[in-house]
Amino acid sequence: MTTGRVNGEEVTVEEVTEATPEVAAAFSRLVPQLSRSSAVPTGSELAEMVASAATVVLFARDDGGEIVGTLTLALFRIPTGVRAWIEDVVVDEGARGAGVGEALTRAALERAGAAGARTVDLTSRPSREAANRLYRRLGFEPRDTTVYRYSV
Repeated sequence: MTTGRVNGEEVTVEEVTEATPEVAAAFSRLVPQLSRSSAVPTGSELAEMVASAATVVLFARDDGGEIVGTLTLALFRIPTGVRAWIEDVVVDEGARGAGVGEALTRAALERAGAAGARTVDLTSRPSREAANRLYRRLGFEPRDTTVYRYSV
């Protein structure tokens, strides 16, 4: 477990192992804070995510047990080794700047290393200045690459 502090309270990071009503409620609250254009995952989509061997869903809880952030780690094997990718990091507006994102990211890095990944990738919009400062402080380095997207 990785811990951090939120407004003087300890934050505990845990892996989600079941798509409970509490998990659904947290995603309903957090996903709109990440993206206004993305739909909140349904209960069956959450269950699929949690059950998948390719995804690790992490939640951060404050001292009161409230879920204050989430991160999804994708782990998959390709011919050149195990790859790890951090996606959809979101910290509740009231808990930002207090170590929740760092605790989630450190937990994901530990989990990726334990799974055999040699590197962990992520993307972050330039406008997310605080997130980009955090990732650089944790040792992430910008890559000289072009990211392409194809809409299906």
